[in-house]
Amino acid sequence: MLTNDTFGVGERLVFVHGFTQTRDSWRSLTTTMSANNEIVLVDAPNHGESIDISLNLENGANAIIEVGGYATYIGYSLGARLCLTAALSNPKQVRRLVLISGTAGIEDSIERQNRITNDEQLATRITQIGIHSFIDEWLGSPMFAGLTTATNQREIRIRNTASALAASLRLCGAGNQQPTWSRLKELSMPVLVIAGQRDTKFVDLATRITESIGSHAQLQIIDHSGHSPHLEQSEEFLKVLQSFLKH
Repeated sequence: MLTNDTFGVGERLVFVHGFTQTRDSWRSLTTTMSANNEIVLVDAPNHGESIDISLNLENGANAIIEVGGYATYIGYSLGARLCLTAALSNPKQVRRLVLISGTAGIEDSIERQNRITNDEQLATRITQIGIHSFIDEWLGSPMFAGLTTATNQREIRIRNTASALAASLRLCGAGNQQPTWSRLKELSMPVLVIAGQRDTKFVDLATRITESIGSHAQLQIIDHSGHSPHLEQSEEFLKVLQSFLKH
């Protein structure tokens, strides 16, 4: 079973982190919510203390449902792709769904194959240069320009291992995600889709996800934020999330 921590009392909320993070990435954000909610923080496959559990997106999603049971699922980036996959395969277990900087997959077969190739190259590089150098390179990419040394969680990220992150890319990279755009209309639970205003690629993806799901999905764009709105604008993110959870 995937490593997880559970604390708090109330409605169950399951949080799933992004690539290079761990369950501790959510801890400071969720501590304030534990007075009214049962919080479940999950180490995704090949991350944190789940580094020895190698699963593809579909099996990883099922493993997260095994941990969380009936709950609201909140996922960021890789975690959003895992939670979306979980909601499609286990809809009765997902009370609500929150997707942060997520996608329903790459539809163009050539573009998807190119992404698989790029992820393989990146996986090789991780093992060549080691975890510390890779995390510094990763955080130096334009996607994370909105993070600072105070918010980038480098100390949490370097607790992962190079070999496990490489395995995650090879199994759960965006190129290996089967496109599910045509299935989004199957989702019947309330869905909140979040993106950072400066992350224009994911604003477009979030808009399309929301429109594809239908009237029970809502879109929230977080101002002054890039790919990691929960870290870059944590107070505004919490307001948006807690407002959604009241309904």
